[in-house]
Formats: sequence, C-alpha cells, structure tokens
Amino acid sequence: CGCTPDWTPGHFIEHEVARIRELVGRTARAICGVSGGVDSGVAAALVHRAMGERLTCIFVDHGLLRLNERDQVERTFRAHLGIDLRVVDAGERFLAALAGVEDPEEKRRRIGHAFIDVFEDAARHVGGDVGFLVQGTLYPDVIESSSPRGGPSVTIKTHHNVGGLRPNLPWKLIEPLRELFKDEVRQVGRELGLPEEIVGRHPFPGPGLAIRVLGPVTPERLDLLRRVDAIYIDEIRTAGLYDRIWQAFAVLLPIKSVGVMGDGRTYDHVVALRAVTSRDGMTADWFPFPHEVLGRISSRIINEVKGVNRVTYDVSSKPPATIEWE
Repeated sequence: CGCTPDWTPGHFIEHEVARIRELVGRTARAICGVSGGVDSGVAAALVHRAMGERLTCIFVDHGLLRLNERDQVERTFRAHLGIDLRVVDAGERFLAALAGVEDPEEKRRRIGHAFIDVFEDAARHVGGDVGFLVQGTLYPDVIESSSPRGGPSVTIKTHHNVGGLRPNLPWKLIEPLRELFKDEVRQVGRELGLPEEIVGRHPFPGPGLAIRVLGPVTPERLDLLRRVDAIYIDEIRTAGLYDRIWQAFAVLLPIKSVGVMGDGRTYDHVVALRAVTSRDGMTADWFPFPHEVLGRISSRIINEVKGVNRVTYDVSSKPPATIEWE
C-alpha cells in the first residue's frame, strides 16, 4: 500500500507537542488525572513538555487503590516529573457511589462520573483559565469501549476514561496517546526520560480494585484484596519474574468455600490470581509460573490473610477471556 515504517518515539513527541501547543494556545491551562501508571505518567510528561507550568496534575485517591499506592505515587511523581501535583482524598465519595452496585458496567459508569465531579471541584482551586482535561487513553481502551471509526466492533467493557465519562464535560479533552498501544507508550516514556519505575509498571485499571472485587464493593472486601495482592506482587518480585509479566493481580470472587484450619471448619473467601504476558494488551496468554512459586504464593496468602481459605490461578488467554475479570 506504499506505507513506510517511519514512526519513532522522538518524531511522535515532536508532532504531539506542536499539536498540543496549537490546540491550547498561549494562556489556557490544563488539568491531568494521574494514577501513577505508565499511561497517565507519559501523557502528563508529554503535555508538560508542551505547556510547562500551565499543567496541573491531580491524583485522586478514590479509596480503590492497592496497599500503600498513594504514598508511592506521590513520591514518584514529585521526585521525577517536577509537575504541580494536587492530591484529592475522595474515598468516601466513591464508596458511597458504589454502594450496593454489583454490575461491572454500572461500576465503571459511576466511577467515571465521580471522577469528573472530583475534577470539577479540584479545578476550581487551580488558578487561571482551565480549559482542558488530559487523559492517558490508549487505543485498546477505545477499541474495547466502542467502535473507534464507526465500524462493527461491539462494546466489550466501558473504560472509565472513554464510555464512562458523562457527555457534558466542562473541558475539551487532550488524549495524546489515543492511537498508541502500550508498548509504543513505553517507548515514548523512555524517550521522555521517565524512570523505569513508571515506564515498567504493570497496568492498573482506572476503576481500581472496584473491578477486582467481584460483586459489592465494601471497605472490608477492599482491605482483604489489598493484603492478598500485596503478597502476590511481593512474591513475583522476589522470584525475579515481575518484568517478564505484562500484568499480575488478584481478584476477590463473590463466593465462599469450605476449608479446614487446624481442627476446625472454615467457610471463607476465595481469591483468583491472574498473570499474563502480552505485547499490546489486545491479546494475552496466561503466564506459566513454576509450581513452587505458585505454592509459596498460595501458602502465604492463606496463612497471612485472615478470611481466605482457597487460592485459584486463572489459566485463560485473551481471547476468549479479557485480562481483567470485569
């Protein structure tokens, strides 16, 4: 078809910086939602290169984060990016919005709407004319949420930063990574000089643990999953496998099972572990852990997390399964 493979991270950055400067003009300000992950981190660094101090990043602690994640994000972004970072504690607001909700699509919609409400409140405290919202939307997010060009693809799941946003946004969107896959985003991040701590981080969904707690989302169920997930990732790092895996996480299932602890009967929670390899997130294969590693992970979780008596490992590929369970 006459196409030439001339895409490079450097050329992409140069093109996007020029496009963003033309779009926003010389006085408008922008806010950017950051999660600590590679997508929002690269989007923020790219827009910061175009806008400088007119960009303010907002990190929303929605109460759906992993163990100690808020502290890690604050430390990483302030130390390496040098961007104005505002932290909003909105956990109670999100948990109230999710009370009694079990349907995963409804969870995503409510989280998306709550994000915008929080951003509106935060934007009022940012000086100047805030006219733009920066998001780290990637091409796979768009494909799974809708048909990007009106084609026949169906909605697989609504990503909170695509179909989860309400239609009457008070800002124009800047989505510099919208046509990139994850591997390309990592290349752009390295070209921008971001540390491997950000660029090599496993993906974490915007809705957070809300879509890894299957069924109702409560503080107790979130705390249990946090402890399980922390052990799982710690053992993966200890085994030297973290960088070989695209994404790894634990899921709290909406069931309980009978078990035996000592001489007594238990009836406790079941968790599933998920780890996949992938290049772009569009397809994925389950990671073949050594049996002894899975054994250590299972033993630690059951012995250290009260309320869990059974651990399962997900051996489904994408397709037919998605990477996340919800």
